[in-house]
Amino acid sequence: MKKSLLIVLAISILACKNKTAPKVDYSEETLDVTTSIYPENITKVFDAHGSLDKWNTMKSLEFTMKKPNGDEITTTNLKNRKSLIEMPNHTIGFDGETVWLKNKDTATYKGNAKFYYNLMFYFYAMPFILADDGIIYEDVAALEFEGKSYPGIKISYESGVGESPEDEYILYYDSETNKMAWLGYTVTYFSKEKSKEWHFIKYSDWQTLEGLRLPKTLTWFKVENNLPVSKRNDLEFTDIKISTEKPNSSIFEAPAGATIIE
Repeated sequence: MKKSLLIVLAISILACKNKTAPKVDYSEETLDVTTSIYPENITKVFDAHGSLDKWNTMKSLEFTMKKPNGDEITTTNLKNRKSLIEMPNHTIGFDGETVWLKNKDTATYKGNAKFYYNLMFYFYAMPFILADDGIIYEDVAALEFEGKSYPGIKISYESGVGESPEDEYILYYDSETNKMAWLGYTVTYFSKEKSKEWHFIKYSDWQTLEGLRLPKTLTWFKVENNLPVSKRNDLEFTDIKISTEKPNSSIFEAPAGATIIE
């Protein structure tokens, strides 16, 4: 009897430490999940930002980034993650299946469109993006920075989830307010292998829109020994529009002259 009880107890403890996000249907109107099945600590973070339930009522998100070569406008359908990025000389789109690129005039896009098409959306949609399908949650050591301790939640993905299932994130939050404070992340898109090199973004400048606390400015930090040490640069987001109305699906379709990215 004692032995059976110990086994059940061990299984329960393990289940609480490593929890997996529920399977989510990414069809047009069903990207909604129940918050009760998430670990308590990340649920508190969601709630501090307006709640996952509130986020799930939204269907479109648009934001503008000020870049040296001109404004960059990103529009995303939150229910199926179709996206459009409009830049002065290029347009990148994702129609739900393929990524396409349209260059204007004689301009040539020098980046990797398939890597970039949802990159800034992921950073901007924190912490809510961390409720996605196939995520595994794990408590990790706190981040110590300038005399303050930030508890950490490690995010990894089940095999085959997304373009880069080997990517890892750590969300660090303020233990007093439960607001997101830092994001540690690795990049594996190009190597397709786990990385030991961590990058850090500080989340501290928030704005409230439609009842949700969303970033106004993201601050990238220089890193030494896989820890943030000093500010590198800011990226400001303006003209934020988040709505319960879904965007026109035609804007995500490849226009004439666009190149499909294989």
